[in-house]
Amino acid sequence: MREVRLISDYKQNEVYKESFNELAKQTFGLDFKEWYDKGCWNDDYICYSFVDGDTIIANASINKMLLTSNGKEYKAIQVGTVMTHPDYRHQGLSAKLMNHIMEKYEKEYDFIYLFANETVLDFYPKFGFEKVHESSFTLAVSDLKKQVVKPALRKLDVDNPVDFELMKEFAVERIPVSSTFGVKNNENLLMVYLIVVFRDAIYYDHDEDAILLFEQKENTLHVYDIVSKRKVNLETVVSHMISEKTEFVHFYFVPDSDNENIQSTLITETDDVLFVRPLFLDEGKHFRFPLTSHS
Repeated sequence: MREVRLISDYKQNEVYKESFNELAKQTFGLDFKEWYDKGCWNDDYICYSFVDGDTIIANASINKMLLTSNGKEYKAIQVGTVMTHPDYRHQGLSAKLMNHIMEKYEKEYDFIYLFANETVLDFYPKFGFEKVHESSFTLAVSDLKKQVVKPALRKLDVDNPVDFELMKEFAVERIPVSSTFGVKNNENLLMVYLIVVFRDAIYYDHDEDAILLFEQKENTLHVYDIVSKRKVNLETVVSHMISEKTEFVHFYFVPDSDNENIQSTLITETDDVLFVRPLFLDEGKHFRFPLTSHS
């Protein structure tokens, strides 16, 4: 084994970038190549990696985030893409990366947070992170006002240059999806979801001038995001997405609505557990980080 070195911020280095992507594909089944080839990797996403020769063997990335909550803004760091090559596990590399990130950023930012699956729930508390329960938000379609006219939505194609430019424009100029709890300046992560995760679930609503990410699964409409440059009426937009089969609408963000029928429930079982350091959220209050801001 060659000398293992710590490197960072190598988005311009093709060798390291490709090695990072190979490890991400092996670990998470995610391929970021199209995302960075299309120029979506910006300065807010920084990798901290251990390298053996030209091979990325362990990584923890950070996203510089600006969170909004009821008129207040918070500077935050989100840690993500924490991974170690199987041949280099159990050597404390992830812990060293986490300590490096904590030392570098904890004094500059209001808080640091991350999402973890069930295999590492005991790992992050070692670094002062506390688990926080998010909430789910659901609305029965019977509680929606019926719209007389339902406009047609246009499905967007990531591979169509015109559609892709529209997506990039909205990603840069969007407002937070929720005034209660949202994120700003999040185009790099949003583009991951548009290109990699939800590329077959992207629609343009001409009447509302908004990009909608949604899927209908059985009787439930899953609304992943509403990307708009100005505030839109949630119920109007939702009415454009529902079909005859839709009985429930599930939101993956905090919905801005006066509709008292939206049900808020604490999530107790999830593959995406939120950890925060220091704890700045009141446990028990209903909130949710927008899904398309998860790294």
